[in-house]
Amino acid sequence: MVDARALLLGEVRAGKALQLATLGPDGAPVVCNLWFASSFEPDRLFFISRPSRAHCENLRRDPRVAGAVLAIQLDDPGSTAARGVQFTGNAAELPTTGIDEQIGVYAGRWPATANAIDPGRMERGETHHRVYQIDVTDWVLYDEANFGKDPRQSVPVYGNGAGGPF
Repeated sequence: MVDARALLLGEVRAGKALQLATLGPDGAPVVCNLWFASSFEPDRLFFISRPSRAHCENLRRDPRVAGAVLAIQLDDPGSTAARGVQFTGNAAELPTTGIDEQIGVYAGRWPATANAIDPGRMERGETHHRVYQIDVTDWVLYDEANFGKDPRQSVPVYGNGAGGPF
C-alpha cells in the first residue's frame, strides 16, 4: 500500500518554491511565489520576506493562507503522472529574537540567505528580512501516478494545534 504522507513529505522536501495565497484588504486572494523550507511534526513551512511586501501586510491582518508546492518538472499538459501538494494554514511573522531553530531550518536549506537572517543582525535591526512561519492545518496530495482513480488525497497534519506559531 502506498503511504500518502511519505509521498507528500517527499514532494514538499523536493519543492524549491511555493505559491502562497493571502487575503488582501478587500478579502480577495493575492498570490505570490516564495522560496521556502519545511519541518515536520509539527508540520511547518518557513519563508523570509521584507515586512513591507503585500503578502506580509496581508497575513498580519489575516493569518489564513493557502498554497501549493510543485516538485516535478512538467513538460506536457497531457501527462498523467502529475503530482503536487496543496495546503492551508496560519502564517505569522516571527520575532527577531529567540528563533534560532527556525532560522536554522531556513538557512540550512538556503545557505546563501544566512546573512539576511543572521540572529545577531536581526536582533540589532540590521536586516531587511524577517522569518515567517506557516503552521499547516490541512494537506492535500494530488498524485495521479499512485492514486489514479482518486488522485486527491487528504493527508493528516502532525503536531499543529489551534494555537499560534510556537
